[in-house]
Amino acid sequence: MASGPPFDLTVTHEGLDALVRAIRREEDGKLLRKELAKTMRDALRPGAAMAKSAIMSMPSAGTGMGPGLRSGIAKKIRPEVKLGGRWTGARVKAFKTPGLRGFTNAPKRTNRRDGGWRTLSYGHEPWRTQTGKRQWFDEAFENDSARHLAAVHTAMEDMARRLAARAR
Repeated sequence: MASGPPFDLTVTHEGLDALVRAIRREEDGKLLRKELAKTMRDALRPGAAMAKSAIMSMPSAGTGMGPGLRSGIAKKIRPEVKLGGRWTGARVKAFKTPGLRGFTNAPKRTNRRDGGWRTLSYGHEPWRTQTGKRQWFDEAFENDSARHLAAVHTAMEDMARRLAARAR
């Protein structure tokens, strides 16, 4: 995830690839893939909710003009599952925010350890540096990453059991 925060809860091992190949061999494989993706996304939703809560708790010195920075970032945090193609896995991602006052990299910049970002005061000179709540995205997963990973693995194992039961 080059454009967003550095945290990436990803399941990309051979087991997921093998599971996707087995699903493709089934008659209703497309439906099974959709169901697996939905189950894996559902397993990651609590993590996405924690990240949204973390950005919403960032202090605000807003002027009340324009769309809210924190809520704009929170809307772009979603669990993402891809089964096949160049990348296969499940993760929670903070997508870019192009419509947020021209601040496309807001999730990345507010999560930075250093500096923050530069902005104009009320749209005019002088420039000033703002800092966000450092590491809000990473800290949201600090204590529960193993639980989310286990939930994704459980979803994969359930689908594998269903396929094995069909083969018998």
